Amino acid sequence: MSHISEIFGSSVFNDSVMRERLPKATYKALRKTIDEGLPLTLEISEVVSSCMKDWAIEKGATHFTHWFQPMTGITAEKHDSFINPTEDGKVILEFSGKELSKGEADGSSFPSGGLRATFEARGYTAWDCTSPAFIKNNTLYIPTVFCSYTGETLDKKTPLLRSMECLSKSAIRVLHLFGNEKVTKVTPTVGPEQEYFLIDKKIYDRRKDLIFTGRTLFGAKAPKGQEMEDHYYGSIKQRVSAFMKDLDEELWKLGISAKTEHNEVAPAQHELAPIFTTANIATDHNQLTMELLKSVALKHGLVCLLHEKPFAGVNGSGKHNNWSLSTNDGQNLLDPGKTPHENAQFLIFLCSVIKAVDEYADLLRLAAGNPGNDHRLGANEAPPAIISVFLGDELTKILDQIASGGDISTNKAGKLTVGVSTLPAFPRDTTDRNRTSPLAFTGNKFEFRMVGSSASIASSNFFLNTTVAEVLENFADRLEKASDINAEVSSIIKDVVKHNGRVIFNGNGYSEEWVAEAEKRGLPNIKSYVESIKCLLEEKNISVMEKHKVFSRVEMHSRYEISLEKYIKTINIEALTMLEMSRRQILPAVISFGAQLANSINQIKSCGVDADISANAELLKEVTSLTTQLSKEITLLDKKVSEAQEATHDSYAQAMLYRTGVFAQMGSLRAVADKLECIVDSKLWPFPTYADILFNI
Repeated sequence: MSHISEIFGSSVFNDSVMRERLPKATYKALRKTIDEGLPLTLEISEVVSSCMKDWAIEKGATHFTHWFQPMTGITAEKHDSFINPTEDGKVILEFSGKELSKGEADGSSFPSGGLRATFEARGYTAWDCTSPAFIKNNTLYIPTVFCSYTGETLDKKTPLLRSMECLSKSAIRVLHLFGNEKVTKVTPTVGPEQEYFLIDKKIYDRRKDLIFTGRTLFGAKAPKGQEMEDHYYGSIKQRVSAFMKDLDEELWKLGISAKTEHNEVAPAQHELAPIFTTANIATDHNQLTMELLKSVALKHGLVCLLHEKPFAGVNGSGKHNNWSLSTNDGQNLLDPGKTPHENAQFLIFLCSVIKAVDEYADLLRLAAGNPGNDHRLGANEAPPAIISVFLGDELTKILDQIASGGDISTNKAGKLTVGVSTLPAFPRDTTDRNRTSPLAFTGNKFEFRMVGSSASIASSNFFLNTTVAEVLENFADRLEKASDINAEVSSIIKDVVKHNGRVIFNGNGYSEEWVAEAEKRGLPNIKSYVESIKCLLEEKNISVMEKHKVFSRVEMHSRYEISLEKYIKTINIEALTMLEMSRRQILPAVISFGAQLANSINQIKSCGVDADISANAELLKEVTSLTTQLSKEITLLDKKVSEAQEATHDSYAQAMLYRTGVFAQMGSLRAVADKLECIVDSKLWPFPTYADILFNI
């Protein structure tokens, strides 16, 4: 590999490239747009586009694309070449400011939730200059927003950018009241930890369920899973290590600061974590990371699975969204300092998150949800579906003492020794980590642990940004009217502890006791993704998103319909795949095995030997009984799917039919098939088993 400092960002039109190539006046104007949100003129765009084109062509680019993030959950792109024909039959390479700033895409062929009719096709993409352009596969990629002809947002980037703006405005108001007059911008920063599975491509190709749905719809547990706890942080296999090496290089070229990689808990599972960057760029980088995980894996004869639960019986994959707030002068607003009880500014920002999470828990639950994550949340491998905040004992104690008006004392962080004389003592963290908490404070950031591995992190961040912005605005209103700011800070903290402290929980989120305790506290327990979607129609949620201009009422309704449609289509595809595999692969295999057993019994009998064939007969009896049951379960699933497909009068009712009818019946069918897998001759079983998949790299 080339020296890292030489390849890092080599495919990115980043700040250093712009400073080098753009005229000084153009560079300053572009920086003002990026830093201060000022409009960019067409004249400036023309200069930038010319320099960007020359740079891209030097790097081998022949095409450009407006790269956007529609509501499909993945990215989209349409490629155009730089060529422009001349009268003499040749071509010149051109790229105008207009082409850089604005593009056109089909606005009706992407999910719109009813915003666009099929015959109304026009949609627009517009350059997001806050996220740098880059080159991939000889194409210049220009990050853009995506909206309809009538102006409604059709993507995930637009609301994220809007939420970042409103959060900055509210946070600045508060900071100025604390004397931080030099702060002109506050930016949410994010570091998403990405979990994934790697399996052999040849094995993948023999599993229709993995091909069509991303997860195994059938599969009995292998004799060995993760119970030995030997895979987590274990030695990385050579094939996987080679993949990680190539992946790092591709990520680094794109300026993605891939930092940490290791084996995860489940067999064949791994994790990648980058260094923090702005929420917008972190979201773009995470989308690129997911794309590169898949494409680089294929080069090594592997397939990367990003589904939240590709295998039953072992841990699924999530994505920890580490979120913090940074100022333009280098402050981390969630850093407690050495004496958090004396840091009024920190406590105000801490309380803003607590209050936002409590009052808008349903939006965060929705942001973390998707059909795949329903298999994980609350299943003792991921945070529970109940939203709570972990602060640790010290911060909780400080808030309680302020609320009660008593003297404040803290647990001074001492030194922790490890009992080995050759190792130095190292500072003790004032809080432990709580892996069962949906939203855990981990020193200077909040770790939102519920997000699914396949999901865009945009939703989690724009809901978190907007709701925290709303609370900070409320705090700023109070502080601006106060004659004594310190007294008002104390009053705000007291109010938050009194009215929102119910969401603070430092215990075991996996326990049944917590479920009962959460119910007593009045915390919502939204158990499925479908149920969480209803929150998009809640008036309080529409109101806060409209107020901060992140979503309009119409856009909230569109996302309600899009989310339901996605769930319905996902479960429908899974069910149809299950029916095909059951009828065309499993059923013929078990019938064939039953026939072999029957023939063997008849052959033994025909020999005239007085042999004990009770074991053969019992096995045949069990196989035929399960085969009959399998056939019945297939018929029932077929019926449930038909009923759900026909119930099109109401999207929510239809989605619930898929949840309570189709999805539940899929579980019943799988249970029978998995029993048969453990009995049928392995040579006859029609596709690779968990043992084949998870332990064959």
